[in-house]
Amino acid sequence: MGKDLSGTLAIDLGNTNTVIAFQDQKDNNSVLIEIPNITSSPGVIPTAVWFEGPSKLLKIGISALKMRDNHNSDLFFHSNFKRLIGNPIETINQKTILKPTECAEKFFKFLWASIPDKFEITRLVLTAPIDTYKGYREWLVNLCGEISVDEIALVDEPTAASLGINVPFGSKIMTLDIGGSTIDMNIVKIDGGEGKSGPIAELLKFKGNDVSSISKQKIRCAEIISKIGSKIGGKDIDQWIINYFIPDNKYTINLLKAEEIKCKLSSYAINYENKYPIKLLSEDNQEKEFYLSKEIFEKIIIDNNLLNHLNSLLKDLLNEARGKFCTIDDLSAIILVGGGTQIPLIQEWIKKKISKVEIKSPPPIESIALGALKMTPGVKIKDILNKGLSIRLLNRREQKTFWHPIFCKGQTWPTENPFKLILQASKKNQEIFEIIIGETKKEREYDVIFENGLPKLSEVQSEEEIIKWDKSPLKIKLKNCSNLGEDNLILFFRINKKADLLVKCYDILNEFLGEYNLGNIF
Repeated sequence: MGKDLSGTLAIDLGNTNTVIAFQDQKDNNSVLIEIPNITSSPGVIPTAVWFEGPSKLLKIGISALKMRDNHNSDLFFHSNFKRLIGNPIETINQKTILKPTECAEKFFKFLWASIPDKFEITRLVLTAPIDTYKGYREWLVNLCGEISVDEIALVDEPTAASLGINVPFGSKIMTLDIGGSTIDMNIVKIDGGEGKSGPIAELLKFKGNDVSSISKQKIRCAEIISKIGSKIGGKDIDQWIINYFIPDNKYTINLLKAEEIKCKLSSYAINYENKYPIKLLSEDNQEKEFYLSKEIFEKIIIDNNLLNHLNSLLKDLLNEARGKFCTIDDLSAIILVGGGTQIPLIQEWIKKKISKVEIKSPPPIESIALGALKMTPGVKIKDILNKGLSIRLLNRREQKTFWHPIFCKGQTWPTENPFKLILQASKKNQEIFEIIIGETKKEREYDVIFENGLPKLSEVQSEEEIIKWDKSPLKIKLKNCSNLGEDNLILFFRINKKADLLVKCYDILNEFLGEYNLGNIF
């Protein structure tokens, strides 16, 4: 039987819910796909996996959720795994039989195989978080090598969310995205306006083929002015609720019940003082009834330092934007994305912090996937560096090495103009120059500290640190003798559209010594 619809599929893998949306190539409207026994509502899939090792029984979505209270659920039920993909810092006491990447892979492949036959997928658009982008992207690209589809594009979640609403092209927009496991803030300038077309995305390489150049359309970019992320989210709020009543919680079912009452208390229709029951399993596996009001719920959020953390994130976001000559007065709208932004305390916080800008709250779960569908392949999004790149040099006077910046956090790439650097010999008749590259962590790093297995936000930020790349240094050999203290080598650094750091080398007489790929910035 032939396919009824042909077009683009967007999958937004979330820590709590995954959204799957489709757009036919002949239709501008998006469709949220419903899959029996997987979706909990059209297009929305609980990000959960049930996998029994011995029998290889696999269930995902709503079918997996129904198994969560069964025997051996500690081994076979998997959730809250997206946040751990590509995350080298955060660890958990894993009892389940699958690693986070294995779990996500089984989830993704099962979902892909379950898409109704009437949909012919010619293009797949995927989203990735900012905070763990490097490792997450690597995992996702490897996974997509096994997916039989002609075109695959990858966009970061805040950018897709910004494009998921109807705002005038040329606008500058701030997005606040509080998902199940991350907080993302960004300010984006939507390209276009004054007769120009809107932004579209760049395709990834697929099966070794670079498809980013297949489009003959003029490149249209959405510029990310500033962005910042943090590894905290709705799942952590659930844990804080449980910790308020049962500090030594050992039962997953309690977290699910905490999520339910959190959603209930996020309604504006709920009275502030009224208390609502929540039944939890205690240490002796006995069910006990507790009561939670919106007043206590907000106190839990405040006591766990979430509002202070949001203040710090927002301050850094706006500071970075000011470096691009963008202020609050330039914003057309603030977009709230993710279930956490539906909490009235969070909405009141952002309204007080930025009172002059219109706040829009589209469907919080579907926004990113629907925005991703608007980013069709053929051109790239002009992105910014979320870390700095430096070269290690020698201070001859102090005989100490130091890091000299090449590209700073917040600069756009691909680079339009190369960075020029002239080097001097550190010793007489030096023949070999070593090019050693390092990358900086974020200027202010927000740490999530685990106390007794519960996440806490640290108020103390670490200092900037530069980490040497785990690559062999590039060695440049001069053809002529070098003199101590005189200019000898001219370097031109740039970042190309594949995110590779390249350097062209010339001697002081402008003789070309070669161009080299120093490595990928991700």
